[in-house]
Amino acid sequence: MTAIVDDHVLTLACDDRVGIVHAVTGYLARAECNIVDSQQFGDPDTKRFFMRVHFTSRSGTAGTVLRSEFQPVATSFGMDWQIYSAAQPCRTLVMVSKFGHCLNDLLYRSQTGALPTTICAVVSNHTDFEPMARAHGVSFHHLPVTAQNRSEQEDALLALVRRYEVDLVVLARYMQVLSDRVCGELNGRLINIHHSFLPSFRGGRPYQQAYDRGVKLIGATAHYVTATLDEGPIIEQEVARVDHAQSVERLVAVGRDVESATLARAVLAHAEHRVLRNGTKTVVFR
Repeated sequence: MTAIVDDHVLTLACDDRVGIVHAVTGYLARAECNIVDSQQFGDPDTKRFFMRVHFTSRSGTAGTVLRSEFQPVATSFGMDWQIYSAAQPCRTLVMVSKFGHCLNDLLYRSQTGALPTTICAVVSNHTDFEPMARAHGVSFHHLPVTAQNRSEQEDALLALVRRYEVDLVVLARYMQVLSDRVCGELNGRLINIHHSFLPSFRGGRPYQQAYDRGVKLIGATAHYVTATLDEGPIIEQEVARVDHAQSVERLVAVGRDVESATLARAVLAHAEHRVLRNGTKTVVFR
């Protein structure tokens, strides 16, 4: 009879030094865990070491036990680390404004199992996509934003994050700037899709800007949100080739496909615990 096992993911970052891999794999062996795959990277510039290990344990071995037993190893190397259940979907809240292509794509991928996420709620400053959310069985929350109520609506947003026990907030073309307070509280849990290569073509009408410059490539960038607008650590980027014969409208259509695919890959990488922060950059294990 085949033994039932539980899947886990260990991620860690620490100063690079001899013995890290040996210590990690030695602990897993002593805990009777089996390594399914392991990836690591030592950054020669920052002298930091990053590691992701997917492993199985005997069924019933609680994650709290694994964490408690690993703590001495982590402490000896000064690790920033976590052990996650690989079977636990990433509880996600999606924010959107007037463009719904990324929302639609995320809802479909989540519903079909292509993304290991549970989309708990959709939040918008407009009501355009309430029918779309409800058609997927997802609760919709209308939080219109004005200069006068911005702080109050951000309080409501954070209350929803706590209510739904959200692991990740995705800005799927949400066209409001979040305050430093929200960015700080959701640090490392807030992903945005930007419709160009950062920092090119910021602000309004980016595809018109690209058209006016006669670009030959258009792209999209998914990144973690920080207090500095559109300059957070990049997770994923993609491009599509265009030419002089394509109108602004065609650039928009191509760009929306690129945005959707780029954001989905970024959410997938985050949900599978493949993204580790490295200062202003990220390490993304494939």
